[in-house]
Amino acid sequence: MVGSVHVNGSVHGANGTEERLDELRRLLGKSDGDLLKIVSIGAGAWGSVFAALLQDAYGHYREKVQIRIWRRPGRTVDRCTAEHLFEVINSREDVLRRLIRRCAYLKYVEARLGDRTLYADEILKDGFCLNMIETPLCPLKVVTNLQEAVWDADIVVNGLPSTETREVFEEISKYWKERISVPVIISLAKGIEASLDPIPHIITPTQMISSAIVSPAGVPTENILYLGGPNIASEIYNKEYANARICGSNKWRKPLAKFLRQPHFIVWDNSDLVTHEVMGGLKNVYAIGAGMVAALTNESATKQPEKLAGPLLADTYVTLLKGRNAWYGQMLAKGELSPDMGDSIKGKGMIQGAPSKRHSPSPEG
Repeated sequence: MVGSVHVNGSVHGANGTEERLDELRRLLGKSDGDLLKIVSIGAGAWGSVFAALLQDAYGHYREKVQIRIWRRPGRTVDRCTAEHLFEVINSREDVLRRLIRRCAYLKYVEARLGDRTLYADEILKDGFCLNMIETPLCPLKVVTNLQEAVWDADIVVNGLPSTETREVFEEISKYWKERISVPVIISLAKGIEASLDPIPHIITPTQMISSAIVSPAGVPTENILYLGGPNIASEIYNKEYANARICGSNKWRKPLAKFLRQPHFIVWDNSDLVTHEVMGGLKNVYAIGAGMVAALTNESATKQPEKLAGPLLADTYVTLLKGRNAWYGQMLAKGELSPDMGDSIKGKGMIQGAPSKRHSPSPEG
């Protein structure tokens, strides 16, 4: 049946995808010939996969939507990573053919030989995220100028770590002082800040965004949502079944859930933004602790998954089982990490090292 809707909310059929795009365009007041502009801010594992999912689903409707991703320029790809990336490329015939067709293959040969330096934003355009080299994505439109990326964006996806969210959105606020339309913001960040003033309380990424945007028009809280769930970025892009919840105001969460759903990535909606967002941050702390316990006692906290029930604990369980934070905790307990290793630790993907006192650990990708 063309355009049929199934009970899990996914839409199948030749016209389902375009219908969802048109519906969201109408809600955002877009007229014919006016592009719906979506930008993902931050190019970690989850932010890159999220942008790639949207590009795969909607990118071919070029007259209706523009999907881009922003990352900072200048980060280089080290020789070891370049060699590994070359091996990944040559193990995937589809990726190899794509790069040859785009006349982009030679630069990876040269990088492997040490004859040229690759940059993270450069390889992202070809579909490679530095945090998950072994999972090639679709090619992405990459912007390295933040003002260019956000100034007229209709939907802004926060793919930044929670430790960087406030700073970057304070910068974004400067570019929105003259905006007429109000954007919708979807935060993927998983982390929290602790504050003692005026009383002890926690601050979530959506609250960081809300307080950072101080332009005259501002962005109403109903336009800031959180999306999270029990998922691993690389598995989602490889079309392993996954689900997530988008939380926030009724005005936006239901149409966005419908827009984001895909047959292998089911997005539900929920009004309880605070609980889901707090759990999304705290589960990373639990994962580090569980990793330390597993390394020190050879007893994993994930050996009795039947005791973990409910939608909020599902995210925690997946992080304990496969997440980078659990791996980080194990490395801490084994004494295999040290301050001289710097802020970013290579291993199970890429993870930000020990944060400042007011922050939780970096978000899962």
